[in-house]
Parts: sequence; structure tokens; C-alpha cells
Amino acid sequence: MESLAHPPCTGLQAFELLPEGTRCQLINDSIIMSPTLLVPHALIKVEIAITLYNYVKENKAGIVMFTPIDVYMNQTNVYQPDIIFVSNEIQSILKKRGVFGAPDLVIELLSEDRKYDLVTKKAVYEKTGVKEYWVIDPETKWCEGFQLSDGKYTSLGESTGNFTIALLNLAIDF
Repeated sequence: MESLAHPPCTGLQAFELLPEGTRCQLINDSIIMSPTLLVPHALIKVEIAITLYNYVKENKAGIVMFTPIDVYMNQTNVYQPDIIFVSNEIQSILKKRGVFGAPDLVIELLSEDRKYDLVTKKAVYEKTGVKEYWVIDPETKWCEGFQLSDGKYTSLGESTGNFTIALLNLAIDF
């Protein structure tokens, strides 16, 4: 094994040394491996992403992307959200290596370790200015949305099998 002249000193430095396409995230300065998607997760992700992508493209509202794409929230958190929307107004956050800053919209489909999406990542999304955040359970189709208001998230409500993205006034059934 080849030794590094200057080993990484931070989680971010270690994260950036990983090969392209490594399924992991930097969460609170720790590298957390991401498992391969389960079929229900993958199917719902595609369905939501296509609906959102078609709407955004038709309305020339911005850009929709989905994992794997690195979203650099701050120096200790680099996430790979399931789906993001970046409006035309903030497209300067898009760089070759990833998204550097808060997207307008983040959609996370819950995996086995739900606390990351429901607590840890939610708090970072809120603090860094993600305007709207949705969490979806691909097994039960339960979802809840949050909208940023005066720097704090307020609930947009819970539902099953459908939700409305307030930023775009777009209803999605899945």
C-alpha cells in the first residue's frame, strides 16, 4: 500500500480521497457507508424523480438531480440526498465535483438507519437553509414535509402515497 505524503486531518479530507462513485456520506465528520438501494426505495425514487424532473424542465424552473451526487452542506457534512431541486436563482452552487450549498428542495427516502434522515440530516438541512425537506418511507409510503420559515422548519403535514411540494405547488402521487 502506498503511503500518503500528507495524511488527511479531517473527515472531509478523507472523504475527498475516496474513489469516485463510493456510496458514502460524511455525517458530522464521520464517513458513513451507504447500502445499495432496496427495490421499493429505487422504484419510488424513480417515480418521484421523473415527475419532478418533467415538471421542472417543462417550467424551466431549475435542475433536478438524484444520487449519487455529493451535496456539500458544510465542512463536516457531505450528503447524497435521494433527490434534490436547485432553482435557477441559486445554480451557482453547482460545481463539477458536486453541489456546494443548500439546494432549494431535498427529498430523502428513509433507509434502515432512519435517525440520520429524521434527526441528524434534518437539523443540518434546516441550519444551512434548505427551503423544503421531505422524508418518505418507501415501505409504507408515509411521508412528511418541512418548510423553512424564519430559520426553522415547520411541518407541511404528513400523508401516505402523495405529497405536495410547496415551493413548486406540485402534487406528486407515488
